[in-house]
Amino acid sequence: MAAQFWWGEMKKVLTLIILAVLFAAHSLPAQTDAVQDANSKKAHAALDAMVAALGGDRWLTLQNTYIEGRTSGFYQGKPTGAIGDFFSWHVFPDKDRIELSKKHDVVDIFLGGEGWEITYRGKRALPADQRDEFLRRRDHSIETAVKVWMKDPRTIYLFDGQSLAERHLADQVTLINASNDSITIQMDAQTHLPLRRTYQWRDPLYKDKNEEVEEYDDYHTIDGIPTPFGMTRFHNGDMTNQRFVYKAAYNVPLPPNAFDVDATAAKIKK
Repeated sequence: MAAQFWWGEMKKVLTLIILAVLFAAHSLPAQTDAVQDANSKKAHAALDAMVAALGGDRWLTLQNTYIEGRTSGFYQGKPTGAIGDFFSWHVFPDKDRIELSKKHDVVDIFLGGEGWEITYRGKRALPADQRDEFLRRRDHSIETAVKVWMKDPRTIYLFDGQSLAERHLADQVTLINASNDSITIQMDAQTHLPLRRTYQWRDPLYKDKNEEVEEYDDYHTIDGIPTPFGMTRFHNGDMTNQRFVYKAAYNVPLPPNAFDVDATAAKIKK
């Protein structure tokens, strides 16, 4: 009798254990989904705060951007001696004109997926590595992350927590698009302005991954748009470029035939 009672109680206990396991197995995906959804919303909120800090609708609807400054090159973190002035116009999403001398007689034009260099000798297609480097930066810019990636419902948002960037406490968010490409943005936890943008790409020849970083500092508000007057680039941890802005303007008249390669070549050619 005691054995039957003991077996009956054991069956109840086993049944409760099985039910508990089944309940946990059933509820775990729902709990996981809830955690992921909360994380995604937090990441989205951080990006929304960044957009608001950058100027909100005014920044989102810019017609063009003009930047004037000085750029210097580095190799393995050491200055190369390549220092020069630059004057650039950008029209989102894929039109860029960069004049690389005070005489405005060396011009790079990027139009769609093409890149051209124009000098007094005429025009030539930029070497593939130079063209691709620029296009990668443009395709992984903060502007592209907001205006393209965030509009795609397939984009995944990850809030990575807080970290240090430029000696500031930063909220870190990673966006992953439908092609499994990613952009990580670190934003000042107080001002919400971008401090650092990071992406990776795989070398087509050696198949290893490369990491590209841009850091932003010295913000000045120009026509309602906070603008970084300092920008530093890193490739796999080594500094490659520094840029210091003298002047910035928005929604400005463009140079005549700004993105017409042949017209620009005809004007420069002596």
